[in-house]
Amino acid sequence: MDYGEPADVTRHPGWAEFHASRQGRIVLFSTKGATPLHDFSFRPDDILLFGRESVGVPDEVHEASDARVFIPLTAGRRSLNVTVSAAIGLSEALRQTGQFPKAAA
Repeated sequence: MDYGEPADVTRHPGWAEFHASRQGRIVLFSTKGATPLHDFSFRPDDILLFGRESVGVPDEVHEASDARVFIPLTAGRRSLNVTVSAAIGLSEALRQTGQFPKAAA
């Protein structure tokens, strides 16, 4: 598939290397988040981080995050899958920072 082709991907050997090299806040999306998505103010250099659907992220990642946000759901709903959550979170961050792509002419 060619969906990822335009992406600028950087791979890190592990969490410690990533954390040491990061430039920007780590904004963790979590069902244990403290701030609702639409009450959070994103910055252009934020790093959006999403955990695994099955177990989330380790405690050390929660502790190292600069902010934790959650996507509010209707009462009685557990969570969204990670792909949907990432799309919602990225869309809101791009909208707030004026980086949402313009429609092709």
